[in-house]
Amino acid sequence: MSSVPRNKDELVLAIKSIFPKLMADYRSIPKSKVRKPAIEGNVKDTLISISDTVAYLIGWGKLVLKWHHLKSKSQHVDFPETGYKWNQLGLLAESFHEKYSGWKYEDLLAELESTVNEILLLISRLSNYELYGIAWYEQWTLGRMIQFNTSSPMKNMRTKVRRFNREFS
Repeated sequence: MSSVPRNKDELVLAIKSIFPKLMADYRSIPKSKVRKPAIEGNVKDTLISISDTVAYLIGWGKLVLKWHHLKSKSQHVDFPETGYKWNQLGLLAESFHEKYSGWKYEDLLAELESTVNEILLLISRLSNYELYGIAWYEQWTLGRMIQFNTSSPMKNMRTKVRRFNREFS
């Protein structure tokens, strides 16, 4: 398999191969460390916590679901999100951290699992053509937009979580 999924089966495999490993890594972090700001954030010179990385993945997953929901009803979508432009992704990431800052760590993990399962369910309902056969947003296919916001950041976060675990556990 190439590093970039090119069809429905590869997209599902990309998500299902990284997600359980990432969840195992998240579950291995001592509860006393999940709020420690020690991971490079999405905004220059900021540090975020393990909990913030979970919030980030939830935030992007929920946006994917929102985009698809609105587009499937032929409604306008503010990409990437209302009030944010593509050059403001750091600020958008910080909004995810803020939104979920009061959540218990176990609840964050459950929400991430639920969000990923919703995305996998969405993928299962779509044809390979709907995912990869047509441009969905500008030049990007829906499959590519899903991958950009699920398996790719999951791989990135897993690297950060494992580094954190080595340094602080």
